[in-house]
Amino acid sequence: MDGTRRAGGWRPDVLGGDWVARDLDLPDGAVATLVRRETEPGGDRPAVLYVHGFIDYFFQTHVAEAVEARGYRFYALDLRGYGRSIGKGSGAPSRPDDDPNFVTDLAVYAQDLDAAARAVRAEGHERLVVLGHSTGGLVASLWADARPGRLAALVLNSPWFELNKPWVYRGPVTWVVDVVGRVAPRLVVGGLDPHWAQALHSSTGGEWDFDLAWKPLEGFPVRAGFLRTVRRAHARVARGLHVDCPVLVLASARSGPATGWHPELLTTDSVLDVGHITSRAARLGDDVTVVSVEGGAHDLALSPEPARSTYLREVLDWLDARV
Repeated sequence: MDGTRRAGGWRPDVLGGDWVARDLDLPDGAVATLVRRETEPGGDRPAVLYVHGFIDYFFQTHVAEAVEARGYRFYALDLRGYGRSIGKGSGAPSRPDDDPNFVTDLAVYAQDLDAAARAVRAEGHERLVVLGHSTGGLVASLWADARPGRLAALVLNSPWFELNKPWVYRGPVTWVVDVVGRVAPRLVVGGLDPHWAQALHSSTGGEWDFDLAWKPLEGFPVRAGFLRTVRRAHARVARGLHVDCPVLVLASARSGPATGWHPELLTTDSVLDVGHITSRAARLGDDVTVVSVEGGAHDLALSPEPARSTYLREVLDWLDARV
């Protein structure tokens, strides 16, 4: 890839074409990455900032195309230690050179989102919508709660609001992880089932060609410090947040088994429990809309048709009506 720097620190992105990226230097020495297209839609609609999930990064260009076709400016953020940001920066606690996707406190991502919001605003977009997927939906919800008045709207695609495990994991095991994660944060305590990623990737029969160094089929290890901070964030959502902008929460209409291969991997949420998502959605704020997408996958944007188009239409119609 041609690494030539452009105005404002933008450089050609790995996606090619008119995609560009720029580093966001964060106060603690870490680095996040902002991505957008060079072309800009007309009109004065808000900008939309996409935040990915765990073991993920931005590659869903069709989402950007749909958003910008409606007149919204699209940006995507690769958080510290994810995707384009892996191996950059020197700031604790992310240690991007050692442990991709690892932090011991989700609150550090507020720096990433603050920096992205400033960069978007500096390009002339005063109003901002955040679109968060899975862990990105959890991070975005906490950020929106902590930054009243900052967002025009919050959209959540299958947000991770609860551990999709039996009660013993959500209770006693969580209590143990809370202790272990403090004293041995890098201890590996689990991993994600590979079948979901295998169902997606073109090398294993799927539709999508993402970078396996940044989103490996076998995932990255789940470490105790990371799981500890996620479980604490889940507890915060359970107690109730006060997001002061309109919120749209979308999820698949049905959950599927979270381990092993099964024929509905791409037409159910086979990562999270849909019931957890919909029940916790009501605790985000006073203005929350919940939409179920029949035939939707965990990442609704990667669902097979017609669910994929249904998801994008629901998001954009809601934005048109509310912001």
